[in-house]
Amino acid sequence: MTEEQERPSDEELRAAFEEQLRRIRVEDVLVQTVVTLVNLAGRRMGLPGPEGERDETPDLAQARLAIEAARALMPHLPAEPQSALRDALSQIQLAYARVAQAGEGEAPAAGAPGGESGAAGEQPGTPGEQRAGTDKATKEDEERARARSKIWTPPGT
Repeated sequence: MTEEQERPSDEELRAAFEEQLRRIRVEDVLVQTVVTLVNLAGRRMGLPGPEGERDETPDLAQARLAIEAARALMPHLPAEPQSALRDALSQIQLAYARVAQAGEGEAPAAGAPGGESGAAGEQPGTPGEQRAGTDKATKEDEERARARSKIWTPPGT
């Protein structure tokens, strides 16, 4: 058989894709998305993976975004994988807290997370959000930092 005979036609690929779309459920996509986000968060923090240590520079802003997105999707997951994913998400949140805290004592590299704010490795929510001066702005910043520092844990733990 030649390579040309083994390769499916565009029509066959389209039919296979349509069949896959017919069978897949939204819940399946949500579960896979949460798994991907948790894995990305770990990777962006430079945590070791199954292949061993990584030499990536930690990107805490990306890790935090992945964690927040996974948390937002949790209520929409089916009950069965939800508890296992809650455990995984809890572990990655604890790892984030450790990595962010460890990064406090170090001088961040240019453009690295933690360089914009002095509160527990936290960064402002949007670029240029840092405010100085008024008591109201300071109080709002403190409230944001407290809200971000809370780690979600599953009920009953």
